[in-house]
Amino acid sequence: MPGRVCCCCAALRPRYKRLVDNIFPEDPKDGLVKADMEKLTFYAVSAPEKLDRIGAYLAERLTRDVARHRYGYVLIAMEALDQLLMACHSQSIKPFVESFLHMVAKLLESGEPKLQVLGTNSFVKFANIEEDTPSYHRRYDFFVSRFSAMCHSRDPDPEIQNEIRIAGIRGIQGVVRKAVNDELRATIWEPQHMDKIVPSLLFNMQKIEDIDRIGPPSSPTVGVKEENPSVLAENCFRELLGRATYGNMNNAVRPVFAHLDHHRLWDPNEFAVSCFKIIMYSIQAQYSHHVIQEILGHLDVRKRDSPRVRAGIIQVLLEAVAIAAKGSIGPTVLEVFNTLLKHLRISVDFELGDRRSSCESTTLSISSKESDERIVQNAIIQTIGFFGSNLPDYQRSEIMMFIMSKVPVLGTTSQSLDPSNLGDLGTRRIQIMLLRSLLMVTSGYKATTISNALPAPFLDPLLSPSLMEDSELRQLVLEILHNLIDRHDNRAKLRGIRIIPDVSDLKIKRDKISRQDVSFMKKHGQQLYRHIYLGCKEEDNVQKNFELLFTSLALTTIELANEEVVIDLIRLAIALQDIAIINEDNLPMFNRCGVMALVAAYLNFLSQMIAVPAFCQHVSKVIETRSVEAAYFLPETIFKDKSNLPKSLEKDETDLFFLTNKIAESLGGSGYNVERLSVPYVPQVTDEDRLSRRKSMVDTVSLQVDILSGCNIEDKVDNTEEITFEALKKAIDNNGLEEQEKEKRRLVIEKFQKAPFEEIAAQCETKANLLHDRLAQILELTIRPPPSPSGTMTMTAGHPHYHSVPVYEMKFPDLCVY
Repeated sequence: MPGRVCCCCAALRPRYKRLVDNIFPEDPKDGLVKADMEKLTFYAVSAPEKLDRIGAYLAERLTRDVARHRYGYVLIAMEALDQLLMACHSQSIKPFVESFLHMVAKLLESGEPKLQVLGTNSFVKFANIEEDTPSYHRRYDFFVSRFSAMCHSRDPDPEIQNEIRIAGIRGIQGVVRKAVNDELRATIWEPQHMDKIVPSLLFNMQKIEDIDRIGPPSSPTVGVKEENPSVLAENCFRELLGRATYGNMNNAVRPVFAHLDHHRLWDPNEFAVSCFKIIMYSIQAQYSHHVIQEILGHLDVRKRDSPRVRAGIIQVLLEAVAIAAKGSIGPTVLEVFNTLLKHLRISVDFELGDRRSSCESTTLSISSKESDERIVQNAIIQTIGFFGSNLPDYQRSEIMMFIMSKVPVLGTTSQSLDPSNLGDLGTRRIQIMLLRSLLMVTSGYKATTISNALPAPFLDPLLSPSLMEDSELRQLVLEILHNLIDRHDNRAKLRGIRIIPDVSDLKIKRDKISRQDVSFMKKHGQQLYRHIYLGCKEEDNVQKNFELLFTSLALTTIELANEEVVIDLIRLAIALQDIAIINEDNLPMFNRCGVMALVAAYLNFLSQMIAVPAFCQHVSKVIETRSVEAAYFLPETIFKDKSNLPKSLEKDETDLFFLTNKIAESLGGSGYNVERLSVPYVPQVTDEDRLSRRKSMVDTVSLQVDILSGCNIEDKVDNTEEITFEALKKAIDNNGLEEQEKEKRRLVIEKFQKAPFEEIAAQCETKANLLHDRLAQILELTIRPPPSPSGTMTMTAGHPHYHSVPVYEMKFPDLCVY
């Protein structure tokens, strides 16, 4: 038998060698000699100091048998090693482990698949053993490299290839468990190891057929055999990420990007999405922001790649954000939005650059590139909206302000995305996409008061004339306003402009108007009215614009209207009717009829909301008359049949119009203060109107005059200020004086903050002395005889201050206290 020696020589051999030799049978097919194995185990447990020699001798025999291809004895030797390893747990096992790992390495280095699998199985058993004390000098570099190479096996036999890959994955799993459990050793997380482990697992995970089963790690995998390399690799990958901590999270995630880049898996990106779903579900929730930061960083690195690659990365970010949005995002909230907005600008640059070069390329290729960039832009908007809509309200309001500050608005000094190099088309694209993002962020936002939802720094740029350039921009602005004003989810009930027969059937939800909301309307109500008024005057309005304008008026009535606001809204409605009748802006007939239909639909809604019978009767009578004589003034007709438009509108057909005097009579009897109804609504002119590229409103709109409630309508005087060149010049000069005053105040404050104390004290003492002298002069003038009955002060001719002056005219203009 190989390894047997003569009796005389055997008696001279050390006992541990004799015990080791006895476990090997003459025929390796008979397997391990169990009786002799029990003796060897008892000896090893009784004399643990001999373990290192036993291990060394077994390693010597195994090396010789591997070289001679005696694989039967190799199996027996490894079985003996495994049993000894499981039986002995003393500190003396450390040297034995070194011999054991040396033998496992020999098996893994061999080209025989069976020996590689055998070595892997032994290593996995060893990895499951908990050692009493850590080993400071042991390293697993070789095993990481070897197991990673086995994961990429290309054996021509599919069964053998599958077997080797499974062994490699199980080996990596064992290395991870063994290294991670040892708290004093963190070498497994070093980049050189992660760069081998992670791609090896991802390479095998690409074979997954059912992507839909990707989910949280707690969800069990049913009916899937563990012999599948892809499933085993996924489980190992989850385990690896679950053991990652704050300091080594990035090292575990970065190789994923390298693998996806190398294999071009961003387009299509199904596998990339599944990978990051696994990552987000497997890591600890408080580390989610690390992954998001890494995705953002990689997006910056690949910003020059094709649109589909960037869109794939952004979609991965969306999936990661969707999982982490309700968890711990940490400080990355603004970073996410800032990075996405930056890439939105880059995408617009690329799109416009492709459009400029269209004359040099084929139309088909350019349109394809533009559509690809639109995919990127839509992915960015979807990510911004989804992330923002899942944030808590206090963070969402900050994000709303942040996005609004990026919208290019004429005349502002905000940190908007610079549109100087984009031109009108690029600026419009940026505006539309940012407003679409803002629309998604504001969806579902419920503020306790309207002032919290629409603060002045947010409302002013939102209602800017710069955002009224075309129909789509105005639609987005109105929809954003609806999201913020509608706090009781009434908007769905108001969808579509129509004459509502009975408003009570809609079951409108509303609360009593709070004092904060009343204060908001006093400060900003005119801005809302003005925006609606100007929006009705645009020539490019379509049916959707009129529907949104109707909803805006209705929501304002429900959420923000007290008696004063109701009067203002009626004045606005009458002014809109005058737009269509007088037609100073030369609107098309469809627009004029659309405005008339809008006024009819709104006054029908308002009259039923305030429930004043006489007002309801007047509105109903006009609507009935229109249905018979001028159906094109009603929304049900004008927006469905545009062919039946009138050639002109007659101003004297009063039966078709809502009359101010009739409305005033009906509301006055119900306690409303109707004096202001006689004052026509005129929108105020803002500074931006003078800077806007649109038709100057200075030529067509004058300042509104507020009439006090105690004044008579007949005695009112037209105090409207005429806007002329001289008036504007005077206003600019006044602004210059105000700036000078501000500068003086700033210098005084700066002097008191920075000047030496002695200098300030000396100046104050000088001014105090001057004040003392001036007071003495005043006292000298005031010590005089009593005034005469005529109300004057009489002095003798010899008095130095002799003169006759009324007491109430004495002034001391140069008296001031610093």
